[in-house]
Amino acid sequence: MMFSRAEKTPIAEWWWSIDRELLGALVLLLTCGMVLSFAASPPVAERIGLSPWFFIIRHAMFCALALPVLIGASLLNHRQARLGALVTLGVSIVLLWATLKFGTEVKGARRWITLAGQSIQPSEFVKPAFAVLGAWLFSESMIHRNVPGKILATLIMFAIVCGLLLQPDIGQTALILATWAVLLFLSGISWFIIFGLAGVAAVLLFGAYMFFPHFSKRIDTFLNPEGGGNTYQIDRALQSLLEGGWFGRGPGESIAKKLIPDAHADYVFSAAAGEFGILFCMVLVGLIGFIVIRAMLGAQRQTSLFARLAASTLAIQFAMQSGINLAVNLNLIPPKGMTLPFVSYGGSSVIAAGITVGMLLALTRTRPQGEFADVFKRAR
Repeated sequence: MMFSRAEKTPIAEWWWSIDRELLGALVLLLTCGMVLSFAASPPVAERIGLSPWFFIIRHAMFCALALPVLIGASLLNHRQARLGALVTLGVSIVLLWATLKFGTEVKGARRWITLAGQSIQPSEFVKPAFAVLGAWLFSESMIHRNVPGKILATLIMFAIVCGLLLQPDIGQTALILATWAVLLFLSGISWFIIFGLAGVAAVLLFGAYMFFPHFSKRIDTFLNPEGGGNTYQIDRALQSLLEGGWFGRGPGESIAKKLIPDAHADYVFSAAAGEFGILFCMVLVGLIGFIVIRAMLGAQRQTSLFARLAASTLAIQFAMQSGINLAVNLNLIPPKGMTLPFVSYGGSSVIAAGITVGMLLALTRTRPQGEFADVFKRAR
């Protein structure tokens, strides 16, 4: 796909202003997700009585939807990005609370709601929308001291967190709180407040341990694996990591992978290690690291405070979600249903990741020159 720099069409302007290296890395990560779907999904599908191609076909459909979503979001200007985040967040919060009454209960939690025959997890779409809208509110309060942007963002955060805790979903709650904390930190706060918030976080963590039995059970099992808790999945995941060695056993040859219940979803990284080896996993982690660092560098080049704050927050949110998934696979933290963006199976997760990185690409585009510069300024 090539365009002349002399062309004055919106598509040509997009092509020359987009971070093409970042776009290429994201498409490569999406492709890795498809490859790993072929490797990890068939045993899971057969174990529950489905066609070996069931999860592969569905993941391909989700990726086919995520790619145009990614491209479409990357075409937005700053004003359109804010409007899109506002609409997405409003709809997602309504669905988040509707899930508590009309959602499907799975393992004691209501996190999914069915619309038009499709199961949707609203919390996945809340994350990127809150990051962008929160960044706008924070930036407005920093520019205009009489605008209560930080207060409004905090109120929105509480509305989201309350809905998530009632589901309950501790992991997504932690990610939303971390996103809000990142906005606070990037907007400039004193270390006194930072340490105060760290103390509050510790109290909230203790409260979650006391009042959410499933959370306390996971913590207890993680700290004391010999105490009778169910460690089957993480044991098989670690076995898969070890049996693959440096170069893996080869496609379809991993034994432990076939025993991991969520090998296609939360534990796809462990499944990849068993089949393709530690070196492949290191390359995958390096690719994720490149995406995050490239995005952060692109964010720092922006002259708009909103774009700089929003792009940085989206990049850090992407890094935190990836880090949580990898830490669970390596048994560094208690198990948590957090997907690896673009790699793990899941419709809401893959499409929401498309929105996240699409917004990220839109906000890190270089400023147009010539006659497009005036149009860009008016769009902001």
